Amino acid sequence: MKATSNPTADDFGKSENRPFQNDVEKRTKPRKSFISRRSFLGKSLAVGAGTIGAGLLSGIRTAEASGGLTPGDAALLRFAAAAEILEADFWIQYNELGGIQDDEVPGGSGNPDYTEALEVIEDEMRDYIHDNTDDEITHHQFLNAYLVSKGAAPANLDPFRTLMGSTATGVNPDLIGHRLTNLTQLTVDTSWWTRYRDDSHNPDLDPNHVFPQAVPTLGVNQHTAIPRTDADTTDPNFLQAIANTAAFHFPTIEQGGNSLYPALALRATHTEVLRILISIGPTETMHFQTWSDVAGNAPPLTAIDPVTGVSVTFPDLEVEDELFDKALIMPEPCPFLDESLPICSVIRPTKTEGVAMGTLQFLTDMGLFIGQSPAFFAFMAELARLADHARAGGRRP
Repeated sequence: MKATSNPTADDFGKSENRPFQNDVEKRTKPRKSFISRRSFLGKSLAVGAGTIGAGLLSGIRTAEASGGLTPGDAALLRFAAAAEILEADFWIQYNELGGIQDDEVPGGSGNPDYTEALEVIEDEMRDYIHDNTDDEITHHQFLNAYLVSKGAAPANLDPFRTLMGSTATGVNPDLIGHRLTNLTQLTVDTSWWTRYRDDSHNPDLDPNHVFPQAVPTLGVNQHTAIPRTDADTTDPNFLQAIANTAAFHFPTIEQGGNSLYPALALRATHTEVLRILISIGPTETMHFQTWSDVAGNAPPLTAIDPVTGVSVTFPDLEVEDELFDKALIMPEPCPFLDESLPICSVIRPTKTEGVAMGTLQFLTDMGLFIGQSPAFFAFMAELARLADHARAGGRRP
């Protein structure tokens, strides 16, 4: 198995006081019934995450739960659960079209043309998609069950399942119009590719360094990672571009969780909450390692979206340049904690300040939430705010 400066997952460690950027004019506008997701999110943060989010969470802000879970620890796990619900939502969409449908991940029937294009990249793609989907479902189910077992409120995003999603052959017809995430208008930051191959820079120590994009054209405009309708499967070259986009979206997402969990863990008070975070986190790292290897096999091509007119070019990454060589999938050692110390192979970034809000920014900039309601953004902003305000005291058993 084998450069543009856009908001990236590097922002996980530097977003604590940074206002959300209102660059909606750079994107296709969502339906008229919705205001700009970023402008709303920025305004809601400016007034304390907005009264809508505060109202939705009125039942969550309680004193320390009877089971011994502090409000801060509950906020950390609740944000992680919400992130996993969102992740499961889009992985389920991928699995319906290109994975294995069984009792573990039921609902779809598969799209043969899309599956074939994915298998050009990796012949075990169906299995990998299925297993990643199953993992994310179990993550949010466990986190919510644990919260409830401690007398704390779980994360519930069901009121926001309003997005259309794909109508192509293979999707679960019962979920059309009931998605949380949008996989058809993605702007995919691939700077993680060079960030993990660079032995001289770490975003925790050098947050202004711009890491080059592996696929620069994915980092601008909007691209679909799944066939929107059966019409998207008629041109083999464009369909392969859709599959290639998915192949790079997979690790882009998973490297985000790769950084999120250790950063959240640094704020945990109870050792059991710490155990949960540092036990789930490494599975995200395993996902990232797998998908970063797979993405390098995406065949070089150029394609134009027949609906939007947007062009995308996937370069050949079988090169000698150490920043781009697809064979170099082990994290290069890099500066860590202090420039005076020896370089070390680590997850980066892992700074904890503003990590939850940075994660929300990262996912928003990606286009995953295009079409979502103001209430959704306010709700998620408040979940992130509460998680970022959790403060670890002395560790408790």
